[in-house]
Amino acid sequence: MTTRTNEAWVAELGAPGPAQEAALADLRAAILAALPYALSGWLPPDDPGFSALAEEVAQETLVRVLGRLSTFEGRSRFTTWAQKIAVRIALTELRRRRWRDVSLEERTEADDAIEEPSWAADPGPGPETQAARAELLARVQRMLDEELTERQRRAMTALAMQGMPLKEVARRLGTERNALYKLLHDARLRLKKRLAREGLTPAEALALFADP
Repeated sequence: MTTRTNEAWVAELGAPGPAQEAALADLRAAILAALPYALSGWLPPDDPGFSALAEEVAQETLVRVLGRLSTFEGRSRFTTWAQKIAVRIALTELRRRRWRDVSLEERTEADDAIEEPSWAADPGPGPETQAARAELLARVQRMLDEELTERQRRAMTALAMQGMPLKEVARRLGTERNALYKLLHDARLRLKKRLAREGLTPAEALALFADP
Protein backbone atom coordinates (compact mmCIF):
# COMPACT_ATOMS: atom_id res chain seq x y z
CA MET A 1 0.00 0.00 0.00
CA THR A 2 1.30 3.45 -0.91
CA THR A 3 2.24 5.61 2.07
CA ARG A 4 0.27 8.85 2.06
CA THR A 5 -0.04 11.90 4.26
CA ASN A 6 -3.47 12.93 5.46
CA GLU A 7 -3.49 15.68 2.87
CA ALA A 8 -2.62 13.24 0.10
CA TRP A 9 -5.45 10.90 1.08
CA VAL A 10 -7.98 13.71 0.96
CA ALA A 11 -6.65 15.12 -2.30
CA GLU A 12 -6.50 11.78 -4.14
CA LEU A 13 -9.86 10.53 -2.90
CA GLY A 14 -11.50 13.82 -3.77
CA ALA A 15 -10.53 13.86 -7.45
CA PRO A 16 -12.02 11.18 -9.76
CA GLY A 17 -9.44 9.40 -11.84
CA PRO A 18 -6.63 6.85 -11.58
CA ALA A 19 -5.27 8.39 -8.37
CA GLN A 20 -8.65 8.07 -6.69
CA GLU A 21 -9.02 4.46 -7.81
CA ALA A 22 -5.59 3.61 -6.38
CA ALA A 23 -6.37 5.38 -3.12
CA LEU A 24 -9.70 3.55 -2.82
CA ALA A 25 -8.00 0.20 -3.38
CA ASP A 26 -5.39 0.97 -0.71
CA LEU A 27 -7.98 2.24 1.75
CA ARG A 28 -10.11 -0.87 1.21
CA ALA A 29 -7.05 -3.01 1.98
CA ALA A 30 -6.36 -1.04 5.17
CA ILE A 31 -9.95 -1.48 6.31
CA LEU A 32 -9.97 -5.20 5.62
CA ALA A 33 -6.66 -5.57 7.46
CA ALA A 34 -8.02 -3.85 10.59
CA LEU A 35 -11.38 -5.62 10.87
CA PRO A 36 -10.21 -9.09 12.02
CA TYR A 37 -8.55 -7.64 15.12
CA ALA A 38 -11.17 -4.97 15.78
CA LEU A 39 -14.08 -7.43 15.62
CA SER A 40 -12.40 -10.49 17.11
CA GLY A 41 -14.34 -10.10 20.36
CA TRP A 42 -17.68 -10.35 18.55
CA LEU A 43 -17.11 -12.26 15.32
CA PRO A 44 -13.94 -14.39 14.96
CA PRO A 45 -12.14 -14.08 11.60
CA ASP A 46 -12.62 -17.81 11.03
CA ASP A 47 -16.40 -17.50 11.34
CA PRO A 48 -18.08 -18.50 8.03
CA GLY A 49 -19.84 -15.15 7.85
CA PHE A 50 -16.83 -12.96 8.57
CA SER A 51 -15.55 -12.53 5.01
CA ALA A 52 -18.94 -11.50 3.66
CA LEU A 53 -19.43 -9.04 6.51
CA ALA A 54 -15.96 -7.56 6.02
CA GLU A 55 -16.51 -7.04 2.30
CA GLU A 56 -19.88 -5.42 2.93
CA VAL A 57 -18.44 -3.16 5.61
CA ALA A 58 -15.45 -2.18 3.48
CA GLN A 59 -17.68 -1.17 0.57
CA GLU A 60 -20.04 0.83 2.79
CA THR A 61 -17.09 2.50 4.51
CA LEU A 62 -15.60 3.66 1.21
CA VAL A 63 -18.94 5.21 0.26
CA ARG A 64 -19.20 7.02 3.58
CA VAL A 65 -15.59 8.20 3.54
CA LEU A 66 -16.06 9.74 0.10
CA GLY A 67 -19.17 11.49 1.34
CA ARG A 68 -17.45 12.79 4.47
CA LEU A 69 -14.07 13.91 3.18
CA SER A 70 -14.88 17.51 4.05
CA THR A 71 -15.47 16.54 7.70
CA PHE A 72 -12.02 15.02 8.21
CA GLU A 73 -10.16 17.36 10.56
CA GLY A 74 -6.78 15.67 10.58
CA ARG A 75 -6.72 14.99 14.32
CA SER A 76 -5.69 11.39 13.63
CA ARG A 77 -4.21 9.41 10.76
CA PHE A 78 -6.61 9.26 7.84
CA THR A 79 -6.59 5.46 7.81
CA THR A 80 -7.41 5.39 11.54
CA TRP A 81 -10.34 7.72 10.93
CA ALA A 82 -11.62 5.49 8.13
CA GLN A 83 -11.13 2.35 10.22
CA LYS A 84 -13.21 3.86 13.03
CA ILE A 85 -16.03 4.41 10.56
CA ALA A 86 -15.67 0.80 9.41
CA VAL A 87 -15.83 -0.57 12.95
CA ARG A 88 -18.97 1.43 13.71
CA ILE A 89 -20.63 0.16 10.55
CA ALA A 90 -19.66 -3.40 11.43
CA LEU A 91 -20.91 -3.13 15.01
CA THR A 92 -24.19 -1.65 13.81
CA GLU A 93 -24.66 -4.64 11.52
CA LEU A 94 -23.79 -7.05 14.33
CA ARG A 95 -26.33 -5.33 16.56
CA ARG A 96 -28.97 -5.73 13.87
CA ARG A 97 -28.20 -9.41 13.60
CA ARG A 98 -28.45 -9.85 17.35
CA TRP A 99 -31.86 -8.21 17.73
CA ARG A 100 -33.30 -10.50 15.06
CA ASP A 101 -33.12 -13.31 17.60
CA VAL A 102 -33.75 -11.29 20.77
CA SER A 103 -37.08 -10.18 22.21
CA LEU A 104 -37.81 -6.48 22.53
CA GLU A 105 -37.64 -6.78 26.33
CA GLU A 106 -34.17 -8.36 26.13
CA ARG A 107 -32.89 -5.93 23.50
CA THR A 108 -31.17 -3.47 25.84
CA GLU A 109 -29.17 -6.17 27.60
CA ALA A 110 -28.07 -7.71 24.32
CA ASP A 111 -27.10 -4.35 22.87
CA ASP A 112 -24.88 -3.59 25.86
CA ALA A 113 -22.76 -6.60 24.98
CA ILE A 114 -21.45 -4.90 21.83
CA GLU A 115 -19.33 -1.81 22.31
CA GLU A 116 -16.69 -0.12 20.23
CA PRO A 117 -13.15 -1.26 20.95
CA SER A 118 -11.17 1.28 22.94
CA TRP A 119 -8.85 2.09 20.04
CA ALA A 120 -11.81 3.12 17.89
CA ALA A 121 -13.29 5.48 20.44
CA ASP A 122 -12.90 9.21 20.00
CA PRO A 123 -11.38 11.21 22.85
CA GLY A 124 -13.98 11.61 25.56
CA PRO A 125 -15.58 14.87 26.65
CA GLY A 126 -14.22 16.87 29.56
CA PRO A 127 -15.49 16.53 33.14
CA GLU A 128 -17.89 19.49 32.84
CA THR A 129 -19.48 18.12 29.69
CA GLN A 130 -19.70 14.65 31.20
CA ALA A 131 -21.47 16.03 34.25
CA ALA A 132 -23.88 18.05 32.12
CA ARG A 133 -24.67 15.02 29.99
CA ALA A 134 -25.26 12.83 33.02
CA GLU A 135 -27.62 15.39 34.50
CA LEU A 136 -29.52 15.73 31.23
CA LEU A 137 -29.76 11.97 30.79
CA ALA A 138 -31.27 11.69 34.25
CA ARG A 139 -33.82 14.37 33.37
CA VAL A 140 -34.70 12.70 30.07
CA GLN A 141 -35.08 9.33 31.76
CA ARG A 142 -37.39 10.88 34.33
CA MET A 143 -39.47 12.41 31.56
CA LEU A 144 -39.72 9.07 29.79
CA ASP A 145 -40.83 7.36 32.99
CA GLU A 146 -43.35 10.01 33.94
CA GLU A 147 -44.79 11.03 30.57
CA LEU A 148 -44.92 7.85 28.47
CA THR A 149 -46.82 4.63 28.76
CA GLU A 150 -44.84 1.39 28.97
CA ARG A 151 -45.66 0.65 25.34
CA GLN A 152 -44.54 4.09 24.21
CA ARG A 153 -41.28 3.76 26.15
CA ARG A 154 -40.52 0.41 24.57
CA ALA A 155 -41.16 1.74 21.08
CA MET A 156 -39.17 4.95 21.58
CA THR A 157 -36.24 3.09 23.13
CA ALA A 158 -36.10 0.52 20.35
CA LEU A 159 -36.26 3.12 17.58
CA ALA A 160 -34.37 6.12 18.89
CA MET A 161 -31.77 4.53 21.15
CA GLN A 162 -31.24 1.07 19.70
CA GLY A 163 -31.70 1.69 15.98
CA MET A 164 -34.29 -1.02 15.42
CA PRO A 165 -36.21 -0.63 12.12
CA LEU A 166 -39.80 0.54 12.38
CA LYS A 167 -41.14 -2.61 10.72
CA GLU A 168 -39.38 -4.83 13.27
CA VAL A 169 -40.61 -2.77 16.23
CA ALA A 170 -44.17 -3.04 14.93
CA ARG A 171 -43.82 -6.79 14.57
CA ARG A 172 -42.48 -7.25 18.07
CA LEU A 173 -45.13 -5.05 19.59
CA GLY A 174 -47.80 -6.96 17.68
CA THR A 175 -49.14 -3.88 15.93
CA GLU A 176 -49.45 -2.35 12.46
CA ARG A 177 -47.12 0.35 11.12
CA ASN A 178 -49.89 2.97 11.09
CA ALA A 179 -50.76 2.24 14.71
CA LEU A 180 -47.08 2.48 15.63
CA TYR A 181 -46.82 5.83 13.84
CA LYS A 182 -49.71 7.08 15.98
CA LEU A 183 -48.12 5.69 19.14
CA LEU A 184 -44.84 7.42 18.39
CA HIS A 185 -46.54 10.67 17.37
CA ASP A 186 -48.38 10.83 20.69
CA ALA A 187 -45.20 9.97 22.61
CA ARG A 188 -43.23 12.72 20.89
CA LEU A 189 -45.93 15.27 21.57
CA ARG A 190 -45.89 14.36 25.26
CA LEU A 191 -42.13 14.68 25.44
CA LYS A 192 -42.11 17.97 23.52
CA LYS A 193 -44.62 19.47 25.93
CA ARG A 194 -42.65 18.22 28.93
CA LEU A 195 -39.43 19.66 27.54
CA ALA A 196 -41.17 23.00 27.09
CA ARG A 197 -42.41 22.94 30.69
CA GLU A 198 -38.86 22.34 31.87
CA GLY A 199 -37.48 25.12 29.69
CA LEU A 200 -35.48 22.79 27.44
CA THR A 201 -35.77 22.54 23.66
CA PRO A 202 -34.99 19.34 21.70
CA ALA A 203 -32.21 21.20 19.89
CA GLU A 204 -30.56 22.17 23.17
CA ALA A 205 -30.71 18.59 24.40
CA LEU A 206 -29.18 17.22 21.19
CA ALA A 207 -26.49 19.91 21.08
CA LEU A 208 -25.12 18.70 24.40
CA PHE A 209 -24.37 15.33 22.82
CA ALA A 210 -22.86 16.66 19.60
CA ASP A 211 -19.25 15.81 18.83
CA PRO A 212 -16.78 18.35 20.22
